[in-house]
Amino acid sequence: MASLSPLLLAALLWVPAGTLTCYGDSGQPVDWFVVYKLPAHSRPGAGAPTGLRYKYLDEGSGGWRDGAGSIDSLEGAVGRSLLPLYGNTSQLAFLLYNDQPPNNSGTRNSSSRGHTKGVLLLDKEGGFWLIHSVPRFPPSDAYSWPPNAHKYGQTLLCVSFPFDQFSKIGRQLNYTYPNVYAHKLEGIFIKKLPDLEEVVNGHHVRHRPWNSSVTLTSKAGTIFQSFAKFGKFGDDLYSGWLAEALGSNLQVQFWQHSPGILSSNCSGAQQVLDVTQIAFPGPAGPTFNTTDDHSKWCVAPEGPWACVGDMNRNCGEESRGGGILCTRLSALWKAFQPLVKAWEPCDRRAVSCLLKA
Repeated sequence: MASLSPLLLAALLWVPAGTLTCYGDSGQPVDWFVVYKLPAHSRPGAGAPTGLRYKYLDEGSGGWRDGAGSIDSLEGAVGRSLLPLYGNTSQLAFLLYNDQPPNNSGTRNSSSRGHTKGVLLLDKEGGFWLIHSVPRFPPSDAYSWPPNAHKYGQTLLCVSFPFDQFSKIGRQLNYTYPNVYAHKLEGIFIKKLPDLEEVVNGHHVRHRPWNSSVTLTSKAGTIFQSFAKFGKFGDDLYSGWLAEALGSNLQVQFWQHSPGILSSNCSGAQQVLDVTQIAFPGPAGPTFNTTDDHSKWCVAPEGPWACVGDMNRNCGEESRGGGILCTRLSALWKAFQPLVKAWEPCDRRAVSCLLKA
């Protein structure tokens, strides 16, 4: 576990019932936060080693701020939020899922599962959903940041939800078909959240429709829209569904080193444009190409939608499950929209993955 004084560690590990929530960089509960881990080549910040520097955003941050030290620290938003997972979990339930799990744990052939990464951590009052892009994260035994996740950019969105929203989240996970590599789901949690038990047991939706959208309401009443697709949906999440569902053009940031990358698509009523360069505001930037960024997010250039998820735009992921969480929150849109410095134009021709094969 990351270094921390014994007194502070003891205080952090003691989490009273009903207080499971996202914790911000300030150490206080927040309704939601976004952490954007910067690529290793970006200018290092004070006290943050190369590859562990990050930007932080929540409702009250007034935009992007430099992260509180290093992302591998228990005193930052991600480490502090996940800390109850490494303490006394007798009253808690959790699911850890990742298509690239730590130590190759979980399903032997995770490529048949959804391209999806996240954490559910809750008690009988509620908890949080952490959606992220980080391979081999988080470990199930002690908090640490995986060495393979230093080089590239990553995104993590944490949202605090009341207990009743986890039944909807469980239903969405039946579509995304995640590779669950660690879990604890017992007693009342099984009784009240049967869809999560289905997920733990490796089940998934069996009938059409192969995609699902639900409205989720955070603890503070913030509205989010969850979009989830099963592999049999057979199309790109963004150009095949999301842009039309939101009624917006989209600029999409995703990992562009995988095979079968989909070009920007202007064949429909809405444009879906591949981001090629990202720039944070201010003289210190930083600015970097999307080829240095493993994060997955999109933004409607004209507003008001901003989304963070775990899917890329490539041929292989058209036939895999996955999803994204979107919101019309002004604070989130105003933070993400200016990040898009450049994108790939398109000529309204949609290239079929059948032609790429």
